[in-house]
Amino acid sequence: MNEQRQQAYLNLIRRLLDSPSGEESEILAANKELLDAGFVQKVEEVAQMCSQHGDENTANWLQSMAMQLGEGLNIDNKVDLQSLSGEEIQTYYQFLMEVLQATADSRGNSQVVYPLLAKNTDKLDGVLAEILRHWGINRLGEAKADEMEYLAELVFYFSSLIKQFPLGSKASNMEIAITGYEVALTVYTREALPQEWAATQNNLANAYRDRIKGDRADNIEQAIAAYTAALTVYTREALPQDWATTQNNLAAAYSDRIKGDRADNIEQAIAASNAALTVYTREALPQEWAITQNNLANAYSERIKGDRADNIEQAIAAYTAA
Repeated sequence: MNEQRQQAYLNLIRRLLDSPSGEESEILAANKELLDAGFVQKVEEVAQMCSQHGDENTANWLQSMAMQLGEGLNIDNKVDLQSLSGEEIQTYYQFLMEVLQATADSRGNSQVVYPLLAKNTDKLDGVLAEILRHWGINRLGEAKADEMEYLAELVFYFSSLIKQFPLGSKASNMEIAITGYEVALTVYTREALPQEWAATQNNLANAYRDRIKGDRADNIEQAIAAYTAALTVYTREALPQDWATTQNNLAAAYSDRIKGDRADNIEQAIAASNAALTVYTREALPQEWAITQNNLANAYSERIKGDRADNIEQAIAAYTAA
């Protein structure tokens, strides 16, 4: 994309940020020629920069606008690779191979992989996600069993790295991570590799919880389903700490849940937090215990069922414990 259009995107974003509240729609309507997928991505990039500088209010406002524009423009994260030139596809493919090799050589060391990602933030987008999907499905389909496991592990670690990568578009990074976890799950099955499958389900759920694109309510449902799946392997008896971590994550998802009955969702969050606390004890895991106590207190402070005064006392007790 040429520098002139990139600058035009930035100028429009600045006008929107500087304009009085309520005039945004008028400004956007007057600049329809700039409203495309590139503009949405630029808004997401600026939002990420604001977040990194501690301006969460502006970051949240921009992310909200990016989501609304994406829905209004009917922008689909999945890219039709047939619409790209062979040269463009090859450029992305070579970058993917380079970053996967760096991940393999460094055993997933962010200090090695992140500088490479930082130099190529222009390629961290929906195209890379689709290249990863196509490469993963085709490559894994022709690999032998031991090589399949190695490649799935490599994609898993890359997905975890890009999920946490602080630069570029957070929305696009999350889509790439989700794609990678889904690719890994074509090899990590519950029957063949149950622990790897559960770990990937848990990470996939985390990515859906943090996802920016798509419908927020549906994303949380995907997260709950994946956490619940992971708990069929992560049992308290076999893997108590993994079980507790996933219970804690599930509690957070139920607290955020939009669908279903709000009162029931809060009860589910309280139950999952209490379950986690049977493993997260103050003596054995004090930091995890404190975080879970805080989450439990939040849930009690929002609780609809039961006596309101008792719920507030429970919240105060948990906050004080934390």
